[in-house]
Amino acid sequence: MLPSPREQALSLLEALGVPPARLGAQGLAVHSPIDGVLITHVTETSPAEASALIKQAHAAFVQWRKIPAPRRGEFVRLLGEELRLHKQTLGQLVTLEAGKILSEGLGEVQEMIDICDYAVGLSRQLFGLTIATERPDHRMMETWHPLGVCGVISAFNFPVAVWSWNAAIALVCGNAVVWKPSEKTPLTALATHAIAERAAKRFGGLPEGLLSLLIGGRELGALLVEDAHVPLVSATGSTAMGRQVGPKLAARFARAILELGGNNAAIIAPSADLDLALRGIAFAAIGTAGQRCTTLRRLIVHESIYEAFVSKLRRVYQTVAIGDPRQPDVLVGPLIDAPARAQMDKALNEARAMGAQVTGGTHVDVPHLKGCYVAPALVEMPRHDGPVLHETFAPILYVMRYQNFEDAITMQNSVGAGLSSSLFTLDMREAERFVSVEGSDCGIANINIGPSGAEIGGAFGGEKETGGGREAGSDSWKAYMRRATNTVNYGTTLPLAQGVSFDITTD
Repeated sequence: MLPSPREQALSLLEALGVPPARLGAQGLAVHSPIDGVLITHVTETSPAEASALIKQAHAAFVQWRKIPAPRRGEFVRLLGEELRLHKQTLGQLVTLEAGKILSEGLGEVQEMIDICDYAVGLSRQLFGLTIATERPDHRMMETWHPLGVCGVISAFNFPVAVWSWNAAIALVCGNAVVWKPSEKTPLTALATHAIAERAAKRFGGLPEGLLSLLIGGRELGALLVEDAHVPLVSATGSTAMGRQVGPKLAARFARAILELGGNNAAIIAPSADLDLALRGIAFAAIGTAGQRCTTLRRLIVHESIYEAFVSKLRRVYQTVAIGDPRQPDVLVGPLIDAPARAQMDKALNEARAMGAQVTGGTHVDVPHLKGCYVAPALVEMPRHDGPVLHETFAPILYVMRYQNFEDAITMQNSVGAGLSSSLFTLDMREAERFVSVEGSDCGIANINIGPSGAEIGGAFGGEKETGGGREAGSDSWKAYMRRATNTVNYGTTLPLAQGVSFDITTD
């Protein structure tokens, strides 16, 4: 018999070193989606305290930016070590607070470890270019400098990994970080902050306030967005949230990294390896109970293989194990809360009204647990319309037929979001077309794997209503820095560019 989520969470918080003073009988209420029961209350950050922490973070940045980047990388290396030591404990807490199955909770912490490793190497590679100049006895180059305070607003579905994507890179670049986690998952944020404080002690102490945590509701996120001491905000959430955040940042000429909605699609071509596709589609559509921004929401299947493939997929949906995500055989845990289930019901009713055939989608009773458990829904649509065009953050997979490849690509691209996409095919021409300029219009385009489960080595993000931001690998570090072009004249004359002549009398 497993302990109650409340008992287990409180035990894990103690083991992870979260100060008891942050928990108590008053403040922000935290419930586990596993059973819906209150775990504890968390002390909230007042607006005045938040403003003071942001100012303190700016002062810390002024000190931190002078530390050599490889030395800054040493702190991130220690952070990665601490995360390795506490991977099991923090991963379990992710499961308890966000409702993910345990392997996904552990995988999220592994992602944090991976980005720390990446950032440590990056700390010795923050390089600029030397550029050819038209002027004799001159050298032109670019240099990169830290921005300042980086604000991070994260969502419940990846309660700790998204912070690490931003924080690890921002820190080696020389910035301070202020984190406002989702009000639905503050416990994992407190635990991560405690882990970071242990790394700081081993490092020899960080500037006070280099890493700060704001616990509370949307008003704290708004404060972070509007504070002039914060030149960059990385915000993860809905497209509706991005429409509010983006203009406010633009109004004060601050930078935005926006990771917003994703109405992701996969195409199954006639030549596809159907067994491979079945496994890829199942994880992408059902994993995390459909609560990833990269979750597969639209499946576009060639009519010649539709029945053969979809019949197998129906069997998967009818037999997948749903229940307590701590159990080793369970693949689908609960939705985060009742409003999420209500949104799922609403979308399914709209689909049925259009004539859709629905497999699953029902509420599931799990003995002794009162969380919001649902059977993943496989929804065979008569056309690509209605609820298909909008993201519902729940395990709903809409399935449509296509006849020719051009139509499939058009269907794939005909939604507002542009995060992730996938094509299953053994036809080289189709594969190359899909990843070409004529193919997917998403920030992520995969062949023979699903749209979900990105690695940290590639820059993560999307286009259109997904926001256009990039986090994690590739050259995304440049978003956390400012570029300066420098020209050095080591001669005795002053030639001007473009042949401009401007002679003055110096006598």
